Amino acid sequence: MKNVLILNGHQYYPNIAEGKLTQLYIDTAEAFLQSKGFNVKHAKAESNYNALEEVEKFKWADFFIIQYPVYWMGVPWMMKKYIDEVFSAGANNGIYANDGRSRSDATKHYGSGGLMQGKKYMLSLTYNCPTSEFSNKEGFFDGLSLDEANIATHKTWQFCSATPMQTYSVHDIFKGDLNIEAQKAKFIAVLSQNFLG
Repeated sequence: MKNVLILNGHQYYPNIAEGKLTQLYIDTAEAFLQSKGFNVKHAKAESNYNALEEVEKFKWADFFIIQYPVYWMGVPWMMKKYIDEVFSAGANNGIYANDGRSRSDATKHYGSGGLMQGKKYMLSLTYNCPTSEFSNKEGFFDGLSLDEANIATHKTWQFCSATPMQTYSVHDIFKGDLNIEAQKAKFIAVLSQNFLG
């Protein structure tokens, strides 16, 4: 279990979201993982990908890092398109078999037909909003934790039977006082916990 696929879910917008921060995290993760003996491959949502070729990367990987900026409370639409196309191409081909239910066995529940058993995923998110908006009943997310606010992304991976690792997030990225070295150190600490702990 040494193969990691890093998925770049960034979508480019000039002068607003050019992908530099996303790429910095991807480069940091790759350097860390390779130094610890992991094999690394990459996937990029905003690219001219072939869905079946992408499926092979998911079948190869034991771990996934999903790196993306949160746009309008979710994944960028290019990332959603990528997941729709690639995961659909993975039907009965390493990603999922069905929705898990069975007419002959009522104990089989919806969401249990994934084919990624034993594989793990990590969300790594970049946000404009401050951390104070999470786990705060007075905050924008009505008391939801960071992971609860990203439930749709989590459930997409869990539908395929992948298991979550600790989520990393960086906040207030547009304030102008982001201490990137401190944030990289926090990111590496989460990578260490997830991949070496």
